[in-house]
Amino acid sequence: MSKQALPGVACCPPIAARPMDAEQAAVVAPMFKALGDPVRLRLMSMIASVPEMCVCDLTPAFDLSGPTISHHLKVLREAGLVYSERRGTWVWYRVRPEAFRQLGALLDISATPAGTVA
Repeated sequence: MSKQALPGVACCPPIAARPMDAEQAAVVAPMFKALGDPVRLRLMSMIASVPEMCVCDLTPAFDLSGPTISHHLKVLREAGLVYSERRGTWVWYRVRPEAFRQLGALLDISATPAGTVA
C-alpha cells in the first residue's frame, strides 16, 4: 500500500495557531518589509537594545550619511516599528512594543513541533 496523504490531512503539524486575516496581513507586511533591509534591521536591533536611543548615537555606527540614516529611520517609523521624539536638535527613538508583539506572535514557533517528544 502506498503512503499517500489523505485529503485534508497535513503531513506535518501546523506551526501557526490560525491563518492571518487580510487586515492583520496589511498591518504586519509593512513591518516585515521595513526590516528586510540590512541597515534598517541593524538600526532596529540597536534601538531595541536600550530603552531609547538618540539619532546622534545611531549615525556614527554606519558608514552612511546622516540623511541616509534619517531616511531609514523614517521607514521604520512609518512602518509603525518605532516612536520618535524631537528634543532640541536631536531625535530620540524607542521601539513600539505593540508592533513587536504582533511580529513576535508570528515568529513564536516552538522549537519542538506539536505532537513530538523532545
